[in-house]
Amino acid sequence: MLGEDFSARKLQTINRRMFIIGSAKVVVFLGIVTRLFSLQITEKKKYLTLSDKNRLREWKLPPVRGEFLDYFGNTIAGNLKVYQLHVVPEQVEDFKYLMLRLKEILNLSKGEFEKIIKQKKRQKSWETLIVSKNLTWEQFTKVNYFLHDLTGAKPVLSVSREYPFKDNYTHVLGYVSEASEKDILNSEIIKKSHVPGLKVGKTGLEKSFENDLIGTNGIQRYEVNAYGKRINQIDFEEGIKGKTIRLTVDTEIQKLCSKLLEGLAGSITVMDIYTGEIVAMQSSPSFDPNLFLFGISQDDWQLIRNNPLKPLVNKTLSGLYSPGSTIKPIVALSALENNVVTPNFKVNCTGKTEMYGHTYHCWKKKGHGVVNLKDAMKQSCDTYFYEVARKLGVDRLKETAIKFGLGEKVLNKTFNNEKKGLVPSTQWKKDNIGRGWVLGETLITGIGQGYIQTTPLQLCLMTAQIANGGYKIYPRIIVDKNQETLEEIKFAMDKNYRSAKKVNDGLIEAGEQMLDFLRGKKYEPLYRNPENVKLIQNVMFASTNEVRGTSYSSRIDDPKYQFAGKTGTSQVKRITKKDRELDLKTVDIPYNERDHALYVAFGPFKKPRYALSIVIEHGGSGSSTAAPIAKKLFKLIIDKHKSREEIRNKETLKI
Repeated sequence: MLGEDFSARKLQTINRRMFIIGSAKVVVFLGIVTRLFSLQITEKKKYLTLSDKNRLREWKLPPVRGEFLDYFGNTIAGNLKVYQLHVVPEQVEDFKYLMLRLKEILNLSKGEFEKIIKQKKRQKSWETLIVSKNLTWEQFTKVNYFLHDLTGAKPVLSVSREYPFKDNYTHVLGYVSEASEKDILNSEIIKKSHVPGLKVGKTGLEKSFENDLIGTNGIQRYEVNAYGKRINQIDFEEGIKGKTIRLTVDTEIQKLCSKLLEGLAGSITVMDIYTGEIVAMQSSPSFDPNLFLFGISQDDWQLIRNNPLKPLVNKTLSGLYSPGSTIKPIVALSALENNVVTPNFKVNCTGKTEMYGHTYHCWKKKGHGVVNLKDAMKQSCDTYFYEVARKLGVDRLKETAIKFGLGEKVLNKTFNNEKKGLVPSTQWKKDNIGRGWVLGETLITGIGQGYIQTTPLQLCLMTAQIANGGYKIYPRIIVDKNQETLEEIKFAMDKNYRSAKKVNDGLIEAGEQMLDFLRGKKYEPLYRNPENVKLIQNVMFASTNEVRGTSYSSRIDDPKYQFAGKTGTSQVKRITKKDRELDLKTVDIPYNERDHALYVAFGPFKKPRYALSIVIEHGGSGSSTAAPIAKKLFKLIIDKHKSREEIRNKETLKI
């Protein structure tokens, strides 16, 4: 009995164990089946993707940057194909071995090799390392030949900026350089388009129009073998090139400006007096922006940075100078407009004038004698303009100066480094210095010294608006496809002239004319009496073309090229009694203590079309340094006018 019970229990135990084992086998089998189902059906897409990642590669191509053209369609900022070598960290098996092989293949110097190693240490571990930004074709071919032994190395056909005219356009265009972390963080477009080595605008128009220029990335998809070597292109998605931007600048005139400023610090600006188109805008000294394309060397950077003439500064937009006697046309115009003086108002210049216990000197020691407005402008008599400024007052002078473009940004937001300048007033001094205005400050403001600060571009605009008869224009450096014809512009100006004349003659109220402006009327008259502007044009002509005029030696007798202008000398230090007694020549004065030389002009006089401003830092006298440059420049400006007009007429032809 006992034996039977034992056998029964033993059988039960065995059956139980068999059941457990069987159940376990079923569970395991079902687990395997489920997993296989999951792998084959549910996660098929996932693992196919992972497999494709090992077999298929996608490469984001650098966007092709938009170009800059000059007025005649010449490329002034283009693109070049360049061969580069990148290293993708996640694909590298042995970084040390890879670098040693690349050193051997590319024949890298010790210095180049160490630079790459340092760069790798500075970068984040996942960031692509650019071993070379500009390989030769031979190097590029050699890398591709040994690619099977260079796991993680990526030969890349990229795009780089090219500035064919080198330093001629540096301060207009600016330059591009590799996008910094700050650039990427501050711009969604740059962040979206970013690839290793992406170049973005750092200064000038390259920076201002970055969003238009940058373009969109292309995508390249291809198949690789077990060694990671490309064996077949699967797909190619072409990117979109950035916008091409055409400037109003004439390269030939721009190059001449650069040549005329060679070895000097200063600026030349040329402007169309009707359209506001900037024909040339050169700042000197300059530098070659191509130096920044593949990383500027430390030596080159220090050479630019430490240059005392400041090549990094765009002097046309950011250089602030006392206008000196170039302000006198505005002082005279303001006085005429406010009925403070008449053309026949006379002053006896003895070389100095005593006023309220102070002595104010004229530049001519022995004086100019009795002079009227025309004589005073011709000879740039300071004593005359002291008296005119005294009668006018600084606040009324400021009102006229602001109208004609001084003390305000000229190109709005086209350039991010443009300076506003300063035309002082009684309220300005109280607000900013905390003291009241004194009469002596009015006098020196009347000859363009003291607090007043202007840019060369502002002086050019001022002159352009005097030359066009006193009408408001808005300077631009980008070609406007919807530009008006010259006939339309002159018609609008003539209409405004007739309206202003009715106001002056008392036929209509000034308020009625102002209502027209508020309704969107263009080419607003900046004058009360148009005859006052004509008078200023004529006295500027006399200053250049009549005997005893300060720029008489720079005149051109041929009516085709004849121009009108005004010289200026901007003091950089207060002239002491000792300085006056010594009466040193410019060459005998230390460079940094020499006056700045200025000149503004417009021409051809009979039918004005272009205005210019010239500023030569520490050049001494405007008549001896700046005015002769205008003489050399005006011939080319006027000779190029016909070809410029032909293009303009074609583009503004309306059917």
